[in-house]
Amino acid sequence: MAVEPDSAGVRFPPPFIYLGALLLGLAAEQFVALRSFGIDRLLLITAGALLFVAGAAMMLAAAGLFRRLGTNVRPSRPTSLIATTGPYRWTRNPMYLGMALVYAGLAIGFDGPIAFALLPLVMIVIQTQVIAREERYLEAKFGDDYRRYKAKVRRWL
Repeated sequence: MAVEPDSAGVRFPPPFIYLGALLLGLAAEQFVALRSFGIDRLLLITAGALLFVAGAAMMLAAAGLFRRLGTNVRPSRPTSLIATTGPYRWTRNPMYLGMALVYAGLAIGFDGPIAFALLPLVMIVIQTQVIAREERYLEAKFGDDYRRYKAKVRRWL
């Protein structure tokens, strides 16, 4: 991914971080004894589907808002403004939160306890390698406006 100078400097697309860990976790389950949550399959699929839909809706709402506002979705591109409406009223990172919900939904729906257990590690990587870069960039670019927003709205929830 080409990184523009006026950007957060994120070099690897965040969706691929989530996807890579999910696939790694699901593949690992073929080689270890813990292969199931031990819960009724219908319940797993239902819970997984609900999380997946909630996460996808949050991601789409956030990305749609960025497009309507005329700013870039990808963190390797310049940001033209701070989004503070829609899902950004409750979380500073609705796209990453949505991706985490989609990930959790897929891990649960596919009965993947190892994949599910990797989610906190993925979120740490997203926090340290993506969100931290974005926050430094936004604070440098928008100064007090971003600091005020950051003081009012939580990073995740």
